This record gives sequence, C-alpha cells and structure tokens, in this order.
Amino acid sequence: MLGINEIKTVALLGLLSGLLVLGGYYLVGDEQGLYLGLAFAAMTSIGSWYYSDKAALAAYAAQPIERDEAPELFDMVAKLSDRADIPMPKLFFVPTQSPNAFATGRDPNHAAIAVTQGIIDLLTPEELEGVLAHELTHVKNRDTLTQAVVGTIAGAITFLGRMLTFGALYGPVYRDDRRNTNPFGLLFLIVLAPLSAAIIQLAISRTREYSADQGSAQITHNPQALASALQKLETVGHQIPMNGNPAMSPLLIINPLSAQGLQSLFRTHPPTEERIRRLLEMAQQQAPVAV
Repeated sequence: MLGINEIKTVALLGLLSGLLVLGGYYLVGDEQGLYLGLAFAAMTSIGSWYYSDKAALAAYAAQPIERDEAPELFDMVAKLSDRADIPMPKLFFVPTQSPNAFATGRDPNHAAIAVTQGIIDLLTPEELEGVLAHELTHVKNRDTLTQAVVGTIAGAITFLGRMLTFGALYGPVYRDDRRNTNPFGLLFLIVLAPLSAAIIQLAISRTREYSADQGSAQITHNPQALASALQKLETVGHQIPMNGNPAMSPLLIINPLSAQGLQSLFRTHPPTEERIRRLLEMAQQQAPVAV
C-alpha cells in the first residue's frame, strides 16, 4: 500500500507529465501535439531511468573506488547496507574539499553512493554513518530514480517553454491559420509552466529529504549524529561551494548554495535548521525515560 509521501510523489509526477503534454499541444497546435508530448514524456522518463546514474557521477567527476583504497568506508557502507536490507551500492569518490555526498541509480541493485574528500575529512565516523544511512535510505526508497525522472521532465518543460517563447517572439507558433492561439494558455506554457515544474520538483525533493533523515535515524539508531553532521555541512559547505551541474543539486545531502528571502522558496532542500530540529526530536523520543 502506498504511503502519503508516495501518493504525493505520484500526483506531482502526473502534474509534471501533464504540463509536458500540454506544452506539446501548444507547440504543434492540434491533437498530434498531445501525442508528441506523451512521447516526449515517455522518452525523457526512460532516458533518465537508464542514464541518470552516469549523468550524476559525471557531473561531479566522481571516480570509482575499490575496497583496498578505503577499507573503513567499505566496511561502514557494508554494515549499514545490511541493516537497511539492500545490496551494497558501488562507491565513488569526488575529489573536492566541499563536504557533501549523494546517491544515484535506478534501483537498489544498480545504485551508487559518492562521497567527497571534504566530507570524509570533516565528519566523525558516527556522523559519516548518519550521512551514509541517509543516502542508503534514498536508494531503498528509490528516491534516486524519482529525482532523476522529475529533474528530466522539469528540464524538458523548461526547454519547451523556451521554444514557445522563441516562436511567440519571432514567428507564429502554429502553421495552421485556421487555429487561433489562446494567449493565456500560451502565457501559461511560456512563464508559469516552467515555474510550476520547478516548484513541483522542489516539493518532491524536500519531502524525500525528510524521509531519508528519518530512515537514517532508524538504521543507525543515532539521529543526533546526523543532526551534528548536517550542522557541520551547513556551515562549511557554504564556505566551500561544490562545482557541478546545478540540475543535480537535489541529489546532494545538503544544498551547497545558500539562499535567503524569496530565493529560499526555490531551495532544493528543506531548511537545515528544520531537519536538525526533527532529528533532535527523534533522539529525545529514543532516549530512555528515567524512572
């Protein structure tokens, strides 16, 4: 049975696909556009399903590592994977001092976790366990696939909006003069659809981060360790930005870019302070009650 988070995600994915289909209709101007939009949505979803892991790893220049290169890290991930009841993912290393980590892959059998040199140097073993358990929860919940599909469809909607903008500025969107353009519908596709796609993408990302934090606490039985790790990552991560494709930032455990005011509405992650507060509440609930 689907949980509330899964239901919300399916509904939001449906809205994204609907926007893409609507964009195809306005681009072509007739029913063929609907089929074009459906085909485009299917192709982007299938493409992201197969190649999302390669794209994410390439975006941050992640390199595979073997057990003899980092035995302690391998043993830690193996232990946590066993607790999470999933196959151990492949491990990758990102050569940057920016402290961060991410998981990718279409399912638990084709998953990878990447960690930076910065996060290894910054965190204690307990804190690093909390981060790795967070990423393993993403793998177990198949959030990595969801984020890849959402990001690809959202990007396609944005690209479609730009095409419609170009057509509106430099020529008719439709070749058939018998059809009249709905200016409000066209305005929606050019301006509001890409904005709506971005907001939907962020809503899914934020929901998944809270769930992964909770999963980490359940795997490690130490939510305070992840709370401490997030505090360090929030402080140091903004001092040392992580270079890479911004479209991949929802995969990271913490957004390396700060945002204030209205910009905070478009952050790919929920506020770190709120994540820490929830984790500390979990820690208090797990603490034994004095008799």
